[in-house]
Amino acid sequence: MKYGSIILEKKEYVYLKRILNISGYAENFETQKSLQRLSEELRKAQVLDEKDMPEDVIRFNSKIMVYSETGWEKSLQLVIPSEKDAKLDKVSILTPMGAALFGYSEGDTIEWDFPSGTQKIKIVTVTQDTTQNKIETPI
Repeated sequence: MKYGSIILEKKEYVYLKRILNISGYAENFETQKSLQRLSEELRKAQVLDEKDMPEDVIRFNSKIMVYSETGWEKSLQLVIPSEKDAKLDKVSILTPMGAALFGYSEGDTIEWDFPSGTQKIKIVTVTQDTTQNKIETPI
């Protein structure tokens, strides 16, 4: 892991904690397990101001290319739950893949339990979509 722990921007951290608190009723066991592991990782996460965020860290609206040790490669965009769209490869943070990637950075390799079993995936590239609005939390 490039930075020693996952890294989150402050507003995204607050938003993620909120949606994890209300999503404890995930419909299947694998998703519940992934969200539980993400919650555990949040306890050790580095939480930074927007201006201090490294460009290569996966956050909301990041576009990512991942490669699996089993040989598949996938491009996707990590989004908030209401913006998920499988046809456009927009993956919700509340899916096993979204939970696995959030806060990691380009070059990291992650071992995660997916519905198809435990897999190692390598984050090949991370680009930030600057056309998307970042998470805003109400005061």
